[in-house]
Amino acid sequence: MPSIASGFIVEQGQPKQTDFDLATPVADEVVIAISHSGINRADLMQLAGHYPPPAGASEILGLEASGRVVAVGPAVSRLQVGDEVCALLAAGGYASHVLVSEQQVAKLPQGLSLEQGAAICEAYATAWFNLYEIAALQANERLVLHAGASSVGLAALQLAVQSGNPVFVTAGSDEKLKLCQQLGASGGWNRHQGSFVDAVKAWGGADVIIDPVAGDYLADDQQVLNVDGRIVVLGLMGGRSAQLDAGRLLMKRQRIQGSTLRNQSLTVKGRIMRALEQNVWPLLSSGKCTARVEQVYPIADMAQALQQLKENRTMGKLVLAW
Repeated sequence: MPSIASGFIVEQGQPKQTDFDLATPVADEVVIAISHSGINRADLMQLAGHYPPPAGASEILGLEASGRVVAVGPAVSRLQVGDEVCALLAAGGYASHVLVSEQQVAKLPQGLSLEQGAAICEAYATAWFNLYEIAALQANERLVLHAGASSVGLAALQLAVQSGNPVFVTAGSDEKLKLCQQLGASGGWNRHQGSFVDAVKAWGGADVIIDPVAGDYLADDQQVLNVDGRIVVLGLMGGRSAQLDAGRLLMKRQRIQGSTLRNQSLTVKGRIMRALEQNVWPLLSSGKCTARVEQVYPIADMAQALQQLKENRTMGKLVLAW
């Protein structure tokens, strides 16, 4: 295990490569030699100065990575040196190595490559946590996913379809809608054609809406939400401000909740990772769910990859290769 690692911090709104000391693992910590890093919209937010790492976390960018375990602490019980793994991180994924509790780490699903491994943790953890813990999606409930062709949207779509839930997606192009329909969406709407309200109402309304857009979308979400429906806000792509109908909120017993994963406790992240191993990894190994890697960029082309995500020219996950 090297004593010095390399990674990318934020300097004047841009990623800057830097060297840092790599600590020896203690307790239940492991060191992973990173093979691939997953790119997420939160990375763009951190670069813009809007989403700093949680207190005590590394300043290195990156919320997920895959690689091989190269060192383990004395209390590690599930992993050993040489294991191919993926990790759900609060920070540190854009680096040659990362030190992390084994609770946040899982062996790769059988049959998946390391590049696919960098595409599954954040997307499927976010989807699982918000569908089943936050929104408590029940059998036969109707689900609306905004930004349905994002990595989180595609993960949530596939999980819900496997559970038999009808899914309606909104997306920014007919090509993205076609992909979602191929994966099982029963309804869809191109956001460039105006409001989705009439289309979702005709489809049957929503019991749960996963919304990474917010802004003006929230008022429309309320209009299509069924009685006792839940809106989970994951992001602010449409802006921070929204006008809500308090009367509709009251009379239809609607619930609107914000949700973040990055600053959740180690206990919560560990629980999510074990749930993924038990419930999602078999679906990935069998091909019932997929890890859609749209493109793998060498680390030298990080700026190009980030720009592609910023421009919403993605249908799945962008991955960096070390």
